Amino acid sequence: MALVGTTLLAIGVALAAANLRPAVTSMASVLGDVRASLGVSTTWASLLTAIPTVCFGLAAFAAPLLGRKLGTARAVGASLAVLTAGLVLRVLDGPWVVLGGTFIACAGIAVSNVLIPVVVKDSFPNKVGPVTGVYTAALAAGAAAGAALTPSLESFLGSWRGAVGAWALLSLAALLVWTAGARHGVAATSAAPRPQAPRRSLFRTPLAWVVTVFFGLQSLLAYTVMGWLPEIMGDAGVDRSTAGLLLAITMVLGVPVSLMVPPLATRRAGQSALVVVLGAFSVAGVLGLALAPLAAPGLWAVLIGVGMGGMFPLALVIISLRTASSADTASLSGMAQSVGYLISATGPFAFGVLRGATGTWTVSMLVLTAVLVLLTTLGALAGRPRTL
Repeated sequence: MALVGTTLLAIGVALAAANLRPAVTSMASVLGDVRASLGVSTTWASLLTAIPTVCFGLAAFAAPLLGRKLGTARAVGASLAVLTAGLVLRVLDGPWVVLGGTFIACAGIAVSNVLIPVVVKDSFPNKVGPVTGVYTAALAAGAAAGAALTPSLESFLGSWRGAVGAWALLSLAALLVWTAGARHGVAATSAAPRPQAPRRSLFRTPLAWVVTVFFGLQSLLAYTVMGWLPEIMGDAGVDRSTAGLLLAITMVLGVPVSLMVPPLATRRAGQSALVVVLGAFSVAGVLGLALAPLAAPGLWAVLIGVGMGGMFPLALVIISLRTASSADTASLSGMAQSVGYLISATGPFAFGVLRGATGTWTVSMLVLTAVLVLLTTLGALAGRPRTL
């Protein structure tokens, strides 16, 4: 049963979305201080950057079932409560508690990742493009805020623990608004109920796999950038504050791009051309960062931000446009985000390990460029006008 598409629900969707990335970007922006405080290795840092996508993938398998058992309103509310608890827990103790708390927080994020696109399609059926734009813009704004504000919070509060833990207040606010605004509608009665089509496994559908791998690779790009961009900039000679600001610029560019891309995508039968344009921006930015990082670091950040910022909302729109029913949307969203995030988890971890093995970021970024070419190719296929 769909939630009632009120203005308060739309605000709840946006506020929930604003909490889906600060858990990652807040930690990335002070990662150097976290490592120094805890005395941990590059391998530990690589594991920390990989945890979000691993957790998103594993927990996303259970999200559709949780939504059916509890109802969407309670399931998303529970996910925000778990997120809040994890954000508090991870700043209370040493390296293993940080990892465990991050995993718990990201488990909460994973459920909302899967269910909120379903809420958008079911509760705002005539406004999928605009509401998806608001959702992804809020998500990008939250990511940017986590990157930009956490170093300042660290200076103000005197420790990275207080700065990172403070983001639990935002998730608590989202939980309160969601609880007030999310209400299931009244099921319509009918003398002759419509027969349900037999459930099918999307794992045997080639198009579902194309969409899933496309989603996974765009997530790989996003979480690699969110996890490592400040370190890359810092190693190239950019000071820590500027490096955090460049990450924030990369994230905040997702706000206007997210507001523009979904409406453009929904007005077109196919989305392949949009994928190719966004892929070209990303490739240019990553290659520039790999080959001449100090030549124009701001330009590389802008190019990556535009390309990366557009790919995520476009992937969500494609999930909705390639499905003919809300049941298929939920199934494809669950498949894309579970398998896709597990695919993407290899990116941040391998990126850091390659850096440790080679002593430079160049090889890591050239491999990432090759991944971007594959991402663009699959996205062009996923964007062709058809449904499952």
